[in-house]
Amino acid sequence: MRSVTVYPDPGFLSAVKTLVVGHFGVGKTTCIASISEIDPLLTEEEMTEASVGVDDLSRTPRKRTTTVAMDFGRVTFDDDLVLYLFGTPGQERFKEMWVELSRGAMGALVLVDPDRLPESFPLLDLVERLGLGHVIGVNHFDGTYDYPLAEVREALSLPASTPVVRCDVRDRRSVTDALVTLVRHLLSLID
Repeated sequence: MRSVTVYPDPGFLSAVKTLVVGHFGVGKTTCIASISEIDPLLTEEEMTEASVGVDDLSRTPRKRTTTVAMDFGRVTFDDDLVLYLFGTPGQERFKEMWVELSRGAMGALVLVDPDRLPESFPLLDLVERLGLGHVIGVNHFDGTYDYPLAEVREALSLPASTPVVRCDVRDRRSVTDALVTLVRHLLSLID
């Protein structure tokens, strides 16, 4: 059940802008919708014939909508921490939007589909160039092989300092755990 609070209490010590990023069809919108304590702003639109040949639906044949601007949600962890979640569009043609949304962001939850890891490389490069602390959330899709996290880390050539966690974007608890890992990782970068 969503909280009835519309605005965070003015006594909050930290309001943190956080990105939820990943390639096309990895579950960013679902992630924000499953965790947001407010009605999320979702800019999902029906895909049209204009996306044929541009957006590869071969791995996501049931996908009928796509984010056209950004998604937005909020989650409060306790009396002194609120995360504002900004979900980016997944297609690389929206790279400028990713850069704009990153302004003022403290970090990013980077969602990956282990069956489509090559699609994650351009986004990981951008997150690193922008200097964002990040956590990799491995979204497991029904009917796919559940890769060991160590194999995902190796395939993405991630340093040992980058946390890699499982994240079922449909499950509020799973998304919460991934975001807690991100917050802890960001705090470790400050120390």
